[in-house]
Amino acid sequence: MRRRTIGAALAATALLLGIGGVASAGNTAAAAESPLPAAATGGCGKTPTLRNGTYTIQSGGQSRTYILRIPDNYQPALKYRLFVGLHWLNGSAQNVANGGGAAGAAWAFYGQQRASNNGAIFIAPQGLDAGWANTGGRDVTLVDDILRVVENDLCVDTTQRFALGWSYGGSMSYALACARPAVFRAVVAYSGAQLSGCAGGTQPVAYFGIHGTRDSVLGVNLGRQIRDTFVRVNGCTAQNPPEPANGSLRHITTAYAGCRAGYPVQWAAFDGDHTPEPVDGGANNTATTWTTGEVWRFLTQFGPATSPADATTTPPTTSPTTPPTTTPTTPPTTAPTTPPATGACRVSSTVNAWNSGLTADLTVTNTGSAAVNGWSLTFTLAAGQTITAGWNAVYSPGSGQVTARNVSYNGAIAPGGSVSIGFQAGHTGNSGAPTGFALNGAACSAA
Repeated sequence: MRRRTIGAALAATALLLGIGGVASAGNTAAAAESPLPAAATGGCGKTPTLRNGTYTIQSGGQSRTYILRIPDNYQPALKYRLFVGLHWLNGSAQNVANGGGAAGAAWAFYGQQRASNNGAIFIAPQGLDAGWANTGGRDVTLVDDILRVVENDLCVDTTQRFALGWSYGGSMSYALACARPAVFRAVVAYSGAQLSGCAGGTQPVAYFGIHGTRDSVLGVNLGRQIRDTFVRVNGCTAQNPPEPANGSLRHITTAYAGCRAGYPVQWAAFDGDHTPEPVDGGANNTATTWTTGEVWRFLTQFGPATSPADATTTPPTTSPTTPPTTTPTTPPTTAPTTPPATGACRVSSTVNAWNSGLTADLTVTNTGSAAVNGWSLTFTLAAGQTITAGWNAVYSPGSGQVTARNVSYNGAIAPGGSVSIGFQAGHTGNSGAPTGFALNGAACSAA
């Protein structure tokens, strides 16, 4: 990704968390119940009229545009996560929505669309003058107007709206956190600063800041300043988190301690310049950056990918008029002699590869007759492959025989049910699919 002409213009204006290093301070907020009200949006339960594409909207007396991406196999009876991806100065909504660099389309929405397995709603607004000056709050209003249209047509989980962006886009993400804490569950600011204002900034929002310690465009101290807004507002314990040494080409991610339940703050400092795609020990690369996986893990800690749109269902107004009057007269006299089988499983894998990297999507199906409660899936990577990011599971180690363990929201697999996980990896020429799957120690068949 090119830095374009960011430097002069911006200078005048002014997320086992990482392979590169972890400094966890005991964040206790991750599993907390969402503080945002759960409600079904107007689009729940009805056939949508919106499709993937570019739309024009009137906002603040001006014609503005945005790009919309809808999940594969969208179902109006389910509530979906919603991501707002914000471009950088002299960038565009197309840059965000289409991806680029070595990863190509897999970098769309900073890698999060691929991480979601195309299972979330994504919006890329276009800034005026290819930036986010947010004069008079016009860009916050734009996001308000877009959400109003999209949520009236699509079914959105109102407890899982997220904003993320790099550089000027990171600054706009911060502005949304300040101005719309009751709308956005969490924001991610890659290399951000206070360039788009902060109308508010007094209510907590989950916050993840990512910044290069050698940033020559927006110095790392600017990122620290906006991070500290939410360290303070979220009630976290103040600290000077560790940051990597010059020349180390690594990153350190810190989860703050003491934060108010449901409002974590995380900070990832990396030894590098102004980029959203740093790579530990190597050149910047959208295909192998650790930011994809860390951001995905941070944003997906707040709930499942989808949930039933219960609020659109009309419950019965009266109880049944004739309840059963008797219980069965002859209960079973003996327990079953054969306990349910456990450990039976099937795994299907889909690999999409390019010259130096790949993504692998795995579907794990419980083919047994008993529920699985808590799981670990082992498998072997092809020689030369190293996992750089993952979703819907925690992966360790990054090469050879790997164990993927469930996260908080997908530990149970009902009989006949399945769970989808995946990862991104670099490779040295062999892009083959993983092999030798076993679930909780029992071998799985391959689909």
